[in-house]
Amino acid sequence: MIVDCHTHIDIKADEVATSEHLVASEPVDVCVVLARRGESSEETNKRLSEYVGKHREKMAGFAVVDPQSDKVSFNNVRPLRDRLGLKGAVVYCAAGGFHPAHSRAMRFYESAEELGWPVFFHNEEATRSPEAVLEYAQPYLLDEIARRFTGLKIVIGSMGTPFLDQTLAMVAKHENVYADLTIQPRRVWQIYNTVVAANEHGVMDKLLFGSGFPLSRAGECIETLLGLNMLMADTNLPTIPRANIRNIIERDSLDVLGIIDKGLGVQEPAAEGAKERKAEKAGKEETA
Repeated sequence: MIVDCHTHIDIKADEVATSEHLVASEPVDVCVVLARRGESSEETNKRLSEYVGKHREKMAGFAVVDPQSDKVSFNNVRPLRDRLGLKGAVVYCAAGGFHPAHSRAMRFYESAEELGWPVFFHNEEATRSPEAVLEYAQPYLLDEIARRFTGLKIVIGSMGTPFLDQTLAMVAKHENVYADLTIQPRRVWQIYNTVVAANEHGVMDKLLFGSGFPLSRAGECIETLLGLNMLMADTNLPTIPRANIRNIIERDSLDVLGIIDKGLGVQEPAAEGAKERKAEKAGKEETA
């Protein structure tokens, strides 16, 4: 199975724009559609749900959550899964100007873990937007989150660019942390160095394929990855085992992230870490 774990659409766009997304997703079996930040998370998530709901066999939607302004308790987050059918969440720490381990954000991760929701940290805007807080895009800031919420599946978007070394350290250290290998085919040298570094660190199994649509298309990204070794054929530079590259492209990211059913209204089981904390909390209340 080929899963594109990183795509976007303009939810306010016309049918021409959404049809481009459909065409771009043809080479893959499933694509994850990440909601973008907007004036209203509620309205954005509703529109996203309507779009992916029309293509439920092909798409899994991730709700946008801004812990600073959105209600983050379990009872408030749960309807995003049960009523809107969304399969995970995306947060924009750098663009939103909040520390990943902010107290309200931590309460949200607790809710997400209990829901069995993966959380995608999208901080690529930090390198493009003057207003974004680059400091909050550093992957090492997720270490506290990964240690506390061991059942929460965490995805570091776009390999944590520009902090690649921190990303490699995080995915190597934590079983529940993954990195999204979203590439831009025109940046071949950057792609090559990223994949070689991941291979040398022995973390190729922690990388998930992504296109970053509309910045790139899945088809051209796949072609670029499979052709990396050919580009280096007349050099003495190290090559990457083709099987390792194919494994990234063909990895079932839905299974990796615990998204067991894309059908709307299906209630997924809570992560083990959340179950343990819930049982511990109940025990304390009973003895109080």
